[in-house]
Amino acid sequence: MDHSKNSATRSLYDRLGGEDRIRAIAGTIFDRHIGNPAVQRRYVASDREALIPILTAFVSAGTGGPQTYTGKDMLVAHRGMNISDQEFVAVLDDILAALDEHGVGQREKEELLMICWSLKDQIVRQ
Repeated sequence: MDHSKNSATRSLYDRLGGEDRIRAIAGTIFDRHIGNPAVQRRYVASDREALIPILTAFVSAGTGGPQTYTGKDMLVAHRGMNISDQEFVAVLDDILAALDEHGVGQREKEELLMICWSLKDQIVRQ
C-alpha cells in the first residue's frame, strides 16, 4: 500500500488494501453467501477456488487497481437467473458484513456499495 499519498487521493483499490486483501474479502463474501439462506442456492454448486480470482479481478479493476477483468459482463453473467430485489439486497448485506469483518472503513464501504448499486439493473431480473 502506498502511504505517501493521503486517503483523499488514493484509489479505492489502495484504500481497500490491494489485491491480497480484496482476495481475502472475496473469500469471506463467498462464504457468507453459502451460509445465507436467501442466496445460498445460487452458490452451493459454484467452485469457490475458481470464483474467488474472478471476483478479485472484478473488484480490483472496478476500484482502480491494475488488474484487468476478463470475465463476463454483468448482463451476460446474470442472464436467465431471474435474481430478485431481495436476493440482491441479501448479497449486499453479505458484502457489507464481510467488509466489516475485514475492518474496512466507512468511506470505503459506502463507495463500494455505490458501485454495487450501480450494477443492480444489470443483475436483477435478467
